[in-house]
Amino acid sequence: MLLAAPLFAITGSQLGHQLGATYGRKLFSRPDSRIFNQEKVHRTEKWLKKYGVGKALILARFIPVVRTLINPLCGIVGVPAKRFFIWNFIGGLLWTDGIILAGFVLGEKLSGSVDKYLLPIIGLVFVLSIIPLALEIIREWRSRKYLS
Repeated sequence: MLLAAPLFAITGSQLGHQLGATYGRKLFSRPDSRIFNQEKVHRTEKWLKKYGVGKALILARFIPVVRTLINPLCGIVGVPAKRFFIWNFIGGLLWTDGIILAGFVLGEKLSGSVDKYLLPIIGLVFVLSIIPLALEIIREWRSRKYLS
């Protein structure tokens, strides 16, 4: 698992980046599309400039929806494939192996039935995954409020 999970996570992200670089501009050029629009591309460019490609890709791994969308968007905004691969590799390794090892350690330390701990642990992981996104939304809201 420690080898296969990062391999598949990294491969999937690379495919998303490649598809975004190859076909993405056509999908996001439609002005009235709800899912595919230029606003998402501009937000991604802003996020990548604000945090840098490395930090953005590593943080995105731990945020459920962002983890899926950032890969093709990085291809669309022109993040070079080699640079994307380096940070994708690091983020994929940290995310997959970190989750697997945390599960192993928790499984070894918990006595009794794991079932009674499973739902609270899933809830905790969900809350911890949402915190960075919530903080960014609050910061964005405050900066917009301050500028207006």
